[in-house]
Amino acid sequence: MTISLKSALLRTSAAVSAAAFAATTVAADEITYVSGATGAAIENFAALVAPWEEATGHTVTIVPMPSSTTDQFGQYRLWLAAGNGDIDMYQTDVIWAPQLADHFVDMSDVAGELMETHFPSIVESQTVDGRLVALPIFTDAPALYYRTDLLEKHGYDAPPSTWEELTEMAQAIQDAERAEGNNDLWGFVWQGNAYEGLTCDALEWVKSSGGGQIIEPDGTISINNPNAIAALELAATWPGTISPEGVLAYQEEEARGVWQTGNAVFMRNWPYAYGLGNGDDSAVKGLFAVTTLPTGQGHDTSAATLGGWNVAVSKYSDSQEAAISLAMYLAGPEAQKQRAINESNLPTIMSLYDDADIAAAQPIIPQWKDVFLQAVPRPSAPTRQDYNEVSTLFFTAVHSVISGEESAADALADLEIDLEDLLDK
Repeated sequence: MTISLKSALLRTSAAVSAAAFAATTVAADEITYVSGATGAAIENFAALVAPWEEATGHTVTIVPMPSSTTDQFGQYRLWLAAGNGDIDMYQTDVIWAPQLADHFVDMSDVAGELMETHFPSIVESQTVDGRLVALPIFTDAPALYYRTDLLEKHGYDAPPSTWEELTEMAQAIQDAERAEGNNDLWGFVWQGNAYEGLTCDALEWVKSSGGGQIIEPDGTISINNPNAIAALELAATWPGTISPEGVLAYQEEEARGVWQTGNAVFMRNWPYAYGLGNGDDSAVKGLFAVTTLPTGQGHDTSAATLGGWNVAVSKYSDSQEAAISLAMYLAGPEAQKQRAINESNLPTIMSLYDDADIAAAQPIIPQWKDVFLQAVPRPSAPTRQDYNEVSTLFFTAVHSVISGEESAADALADLEIDLEDLLDK
């Protein structure tokens, strides 16, 4: 039976352009969708797409990927380079559009009206040479999570505003709690594994300390400077003191695991951890708050690495019409609202920050605007196809410093040479 996507989907997402769903189908398609597995996203996916499946008659099969974005990107690139038609849709990091654009369908015409409701800068980040290659489904900017009960217990009126203060406060509370027998408590957990997440963490340390953005928007390699060196030197003091030695292998979920069991004073993580931290099974439910990430070395501007996820349709898919329809639904107000309420994901649709239901379910989301305003992009725009190699060189150098294998000065001097060689080729 012919199903009108326009009439069906407008019942579930009234704000989405009618023209986007004007196409019809004569047979149900099964869409294969690949996505990283972080937090409860995979578990919640079936409920998220159920209204679209009911309205269209199509079905969606999700293929979970590793949580590591570095591993995800590597697999995506292999599939796309091979012209793999088994995957219809890819959930993509905000930084991947320039690198993968040639493999994705241009959705500029069909999504134009819907995109007018989104943050323009985010839409721009997914537009390559005038082609809208992915639709934003949620944005991301990390924050500093802190235990309100422990800060109050130990006489602190406010969370730290600098990395130096965080180091001192984390050590003081950790020492005091361990003296009382709380031997499993750590001062600060974060993402120290050698992967894309460490690029995000370290960019924040460097940028908020006045050390630049690794590579500036005009292409200048800026990472080898005294402020960046000092930022990494401070971070290198954390493993084994206020952070467990194992933090050198932590990704987002390992940090959240320590935090959510009540064994950390501070955590750097993304918004998804907020809702999970207030779940009924969480040891820190109602005992924490979030604030902007600290600054360093007298610098007065915080930095939160701009993250976020989008959805792209493979040009090798045999079900492009249905896949574009699903992309529109996931980027639309109904799905974004559901993600915000159920997973504390930050919407990319501006009006949802004033939505009463979202504010009631996740009161932190309206407040996250302050964090989002401090967001800093990774240097994917000036490096384009070379970004993955740039990031790998950067997080490898940083990991060598925080693991004690190399001094910050030597690591960044070598990194500068490596980046010059890469980008001058």
